[in-house]
Amino acid sequence: MQIKLIVIRTNEPEKLANFYSLLGLVFEYHQHGNSPFHYSAVIGETVLEIYPLAKNQTEPDKHLRLGFTVDNFEQILEKLRQNEVIFSAPTNTAFGFLTLASDPDGRKIEIYRK
Repeated sequence: MQIKLIVIRTNEPEKLANFYSLLGLVFEYHQHGNSPFHYSAVIGETVLEIYPLAKNQTEPDKHLRLGFTVDNFEQILEKLRQNEVIFSAPTNTAFGFLTLASDPDGRKIEIYRK
C-alpha cells in the first residue's frame, strides 16, 4: 500500500504553495473539470494538492501533520531562514535527524535529513 493523494485546504493557496516550494516541491496551477483552481505537486508516486477552502469550511485544518525527507537538508534550512520561517533546532530522534516547522496555516511539518 502507498499514499496516492493528499489534499490540503487553505484560505491562502498561493502562500501555502510558496512555503512548500521552499522544501523543493514544484507545483502546477490547474483545475480538473469544474473543480476550483488549485496547486499540485508530485512526490514520488504521491500527489500533494493545495485547494482553497470548501464552501462550508471557515478555516484550514491545522491538525494534519506532514513529514518530508529531503536530500539537501542544510540548504532547505537556509531557505527557511531567508524566508523568516521559524523552525526547531535540528535534532537526532528515533525516527531520524529532523527539524520541526509550521506552515503558514499552522500545520506542524517534520523535515528529515536523508
